[in-house]
Amino acid sequence: MESEPQQVYSVSDFQAVCNQIMETAFTGVVVEGEVASFKLNQGKYVFFDLKDEQSSVGCFMMAFALRFPIEDGMRVRVRAVPKLTNWGKFSLTIQAIAPVGEGSIKKSLELLKKKLKAEGLFDKTKKRPLPDNIQKIGVISSTQAAGYADFCKILNERWGGLTVLTAHTQVQGMTAADQIIKALKYFNEHGEVDVIAVIRGGGSADDLAVFNDEVLVRAIAASKIPVITGIGHEVDESLCDLAADVVASTPSNAAQMLTRDRREIAENVRADVKRINNLLNVKVDEITGVNRTEIARAGQEIMRKIELFRQDVLAQYKILEQLNPERVLERGYALIRGDIKLGAELDITTAKNAIKAKVMEIKER
Repeated sequence: MESEPQQVYSVSDFQAVCNQIMETAFTGVVVEGEVASFKLNQGKYVFFDLKDEQSSVGCFMMAFALRFPIEDGMRVRVRAVPKLTNWGKFSLTIQAIAPVGEGSIKKSLELLKKKLKAEGLFDKTKKRPLPDNIQKIGVISSTQAAGYADFCKILNERWGGLTVLTAHTQVQGMTAADQIIKALKYFNEHGEVDVIAVIRGGGSADDLAVFNDEVLVRAIAASKIPVITGIGHEVDESLCDLAADVVASTPSNAAQMLTRDRREIAENVRADVKRINNLLNVKVDEITGVNRTEIARAGQEIMRKIELFRQDVLAQYKILEQLNPERVLERGYALIRGDIKLGAELDITTAKNAIKAKVMEIKER
């Protein structure tokens, strides 16, 4: 006769033990499949099945966590925790969900676009122009991406001398939207920048899907500081683009829109000086009849001095660029703001991160 098990569980205890084992084994599992039997209950609870050709699993989530419109037949990717319900049914408790594949992403985008447009979120009359004299730019991007490198390169080539505060975030994947939202909140709360640039280079529809996240789109529309987006390539359009104040076709184009071209400005100044000089020559000749050769020589001398002045300004700019705090941060230093006292909160800025810290101990050196 077989020996009986060492421990006897009640049904509730067995269910609790199973869930504990699954939570330990699967702290968060990512599953991809097709949505079926989707329904919203009481405006609060979402139920659907996630299936493939051979299997199906029930899913549950709270409605507030549904940040993309979902319909039956859509292919989605979910981050979830497996669970055994009180009724003995195995299911997935969904933490995050996003459409995958060009068709599903396009359908979800169209549904959400229609909803937000009806709310007036994309109203062009609410758009703000870029500030005239931009000194500080808050950038939200992955600092490891090629699009970010292109953005910085164009900034420095065109004008330079600007203060750029960068919030390093992921720009694709299921956690990216929350990171970008947190960065937007940080820049808005501190109010240190004139404009916020959200940038990301090109990619597939799946890569760029994060920029159709409803909560992120609403955060951009609600920003107190003007937002410019430079996401993907020229043909790519996201809901974040529609919510932003200004839209650039690429990260490089965003940098161009945020800065003036110093070479173009120098040429314009020289052209203006030459035009004014010619007008003066004509006027002087009309009034006094003086030979314009002397005036021309004086104009040439003015142009020479202007060129010397321009070269001096460029030299001073190179010196200032070396003293730029951003360059210092890139060498491994950090900028600390706040009162140095026990328990105080400090804001620490490095080349890649904005950090909040608490003073735990102070020692004299």
